[in-house]
Amino acid sequence: MPNRTTTRRTFLGGCLAGASLAAVLADPERARAAAAATRPVSLTLADGRTVSAALATPSGTLPTGGIILIHEWWGLNDQIRSVATALAEEGYTALAVDLYDGQTASDRDGAMALMKAVDTTAATLTLVSWLDWLKTQPRASGKLATLGWCFGGGWSLNAAIASPVDGTIVYYGRVDRPAEQLKRLKGPVLGHFATRDASITRDVVERFEAGMREAGRPYTIYWYDADHAFANPTGSRFDAEDAQLAWTRSLDFLRDTLKA
Repeated sequence: MPNRTTTRRTFLGGCLAGASLAAVLADPERARAAAAATRPVSLTLADGRTVSAALATPSGTLPTGGIILIHEWWGLNDQIRSVATALAEEGYTALAVDLYDGQTASDRDGAMALMKAVDTTAATLTLVSWLDWLKTQPRASGKLATLGWCFGGGWSLNAAIASPVDGTIVYYGRVDRPAEQLKRLKGPVLGHFATRDASITRDVVERFEAGMREAGRPYTIYWYDADHAFANPTGSRFDAEDAQLAWTRSLDFLRDTLKA
């Protein structure tokens, strides 16, 4: 059986090389290979729970920054692990956390049930604890960012409020937090939102922008002529052009916020 190093090399040579991230994520075999390049890690929290995550580490020795990834309402699946691997190839220590205790959903009803079962206090402790853990990793360099999609997009912002980081990326997540909470943010926020999104509407985003202005915190919002989950190539709402543009903008943002 191939070891994890062999699996990672196979992924780099045959799955990611010459392929866009969307192409990898849209191909189940490639996504599984990319996910297999991550390493499972666990952490025991102050409340006695043991939580898990998938860690992807870059090659080389220079510190480049750490990123917490927070999954969509589907749970921590191969897609999210694949993104962690892609970020490691960009030079970051990427940790895809699990807020569902190992459970994933394959349909909307299951995803809704898992999302509604999340305890806010417990999830916050999980994310803060993982951020503290990531700070101890030599390759993270002490500079951290959060990144999430949909359900995880909202939690990307929540985590940055609870434990300030150097940058926060939100893909179509709920962000309308009051200014007194947004004042706790340390670094800038990058938001990707869709004009045809029926759940995270322009009103939601405008309330966030008003709160950020009142809080005096920097942010950048991009709107895409697309629908909710436009960056997920496994879904029916995927928009390849906008997904690639958002990914490029996210990488630019990470380079600016996590540079040594």
